[in-house]
Amino acid sequence: MIAENNKVVSVAYELHVDDGENGKEFREKVTKDEPFPFLFGANNILPKLEEAIAGKSVGDPFEVFIDFENGYGDYDEARKVIIPKSNFKEQSKKNKDILKIGNVIPMKDDKGNRLRGEILKVDYKGVHMDFNSPLAGYDLYFKGEVVSIREAEPEELEHGHVHGPGGHQH
Repeated sequence: MIAENNKVVSVAYELHVDDGENGKEFREKVTKDEPFPFLFGANNILPKLEEAIAGKSVGDPFEVFIDFENGYGDYDEARKVIIPKSNFKEQSKKNKDILKIGNVIPMKDDKGNRLRGEILKVDYKGVHMDFNSPLAGYDLYFKGEVVSIREAEPEELEHGHVHGPGGHQH
């Protein structure tokens, strides 16, 4: 079986990043014991990474360089915003557990698109958040191996993403 559309492909990899100033730095390792699964062809990973994995079989290595423009784009100061603290209240009470510097909060924009926002600061103006990807502005170097490939379940195809062991997990 090969990595192609409508297959669930699991990969192990090492990711190194380069900000253009400090050289390549180690960022993340995903092991064969806990590989990263994705639905091939469903736009769930970077297109250049998917291209590097296309046609591979279990055990095949892959290696790809993705410049920041084809990765997560350049860091954009306009993606840093201040949101009123009142938007974070639950049952009319301020949720202090959520409003901590460094917390990453899943949110949606006005069109329903999923976003992840990191809290930078909380002050009298509101909650200062950064909606840039943590990898924005970095060139990416992936080196890895295809760990497994299987047919996608009908529900996974319908939803456009992989479900965890035992079924549906969001």
